Amino acid sequence: MKKSAGSLLLALILLCPLSAQVSAPVMAEAARGYYQVFSQLGEGDAASLARELNMRFNEYNRIFHFDPQRLPLPLRARIFADKAAYDSYVSSRLGRTRDGAVYLHYTQPEQRELVVLRGSGEEAAMTAHQAFIQFLRAFVASPPAWIREGFSIYYNTLGFDAQAQRLNYRENLVWLDTVKNLGTAAPSKDLPSEARPPLEPVFLADVRGTPEHFQGLSWALVSFFLNSGNMDYFRTLVESFTVLSDSDPAGTNAEAVFKRITQWIEPEVLQKDVWAYLAGRKTFTEYIEAGQAAYTAGDRTEAERNFLRAQDLRPVHFVSPYYLGLLAYEEKDYDQAEAYYRSALAYGADQGLVQYARGLNAASAGRRDDAITFLEQAAAASPQQYGDRAADIISQLRQAGE
Repeated sequence: MKKSAGSLLLALILLCPLSAQVSAPVMAEAARGYYQVFSQLGEGDAASLARELNMRFNEYNRIFHFDPQRLPLPLRARIFADKAAYDSYVSSRLGRTRDGAVYLHYTQPEQRELVVLRGSGEEAAMTAHQAFIQFLRAFVASPPAWIREGFSIYYNTLGFDAQAQRLNYRENLVWLDTVKNLGTAAPSKDLPSEARPPLEPVFLADVRGTPEHFQGLSWALVSFFLNSGNMDYFRTLVESFTVLSDSDPAGTNAEAVFKRITQWIEPEVLQKDVWAYLAGRKTFTEYIEAGQAAYTAGDRTEAERNFLRAQDLRPVHFVSPYYLGLLAYEEKDYDQAEAYYRSALAYGADQGLVQYARGLNAASAGRRDDAITFLEQAAAASPQQYGDRAADIISQLRQAGE
């Protein structure tokens, strides 16, 4: 008797060894607001990400004003607790894995999802980046590339404080140095806007091809429209989103947005204003140089202002806290100086340099034993630079203590 195709398939499945069958990890589910989240770490973790994503959604929508009623289904997210499972899941869909988090976009809304690897070093930044792309493409499947890239970079530093349950934004200026120097071999703030790269190809990249430095220029446009202080520009950007279509290709959407923006703003005027805005923005390096110049000139107030602005741009860089420690020391605020010096060490500052400064600070604060310890550490770390100087001060401290 001839077996049916279904019987043969069942027989093959039963004969297949268990080791060859790939089982999906068990996931707990939580549905909150606009999101449905699954997590290997349980319902509490799923609910936590759902709350975060809803906050992000509302923050994005303050600018875009999309109608949530247009969503056919809740937006989905999936959390993995171990890297092997995450890599396997993402690779099975993309052909390769992605660090931290990735948004998987499909034609069918029920297949789309944000996939997150908990605990990875890239989780926070990539979740911020990819969560925006998920939001945008939920309403516009093929948005203009400059909007997708520019805003995802802009929101890359939109962090989430899990303990306080709130978002916190630190402006992302990672592209500022690069973009400010485009069009010149040496850094210059005085280069005419006409000599800078034209912006029209950035708006129309989906039609004409991606121009050089596209990501940085896309970010520059977004930063300008949102932060120039000119409400006409901000309003023009927001109004341009109303012409985006979920059914049109990216090129059509790009042309529609560009037409809407240039309906109110001459391209030449926009070119000039964008580059003037960028020229007026200080980079991390520029703030540090201004702070050092003010410190050398004895203007402690101006030095502190510049170092604090630099610290806002790069919170985990050692230069700002080191100089802020020097300023606090000169103000005889020894506890604050010590705190700044510890931060500088934690962020990778030179051991000899900072331990020597800590030694002087501790000695001035009357903490003799700490001062001797720090100076000994400075001498050990940089004997040629601090060995003799540290030995002299240690000798004086010990004599004074006898």
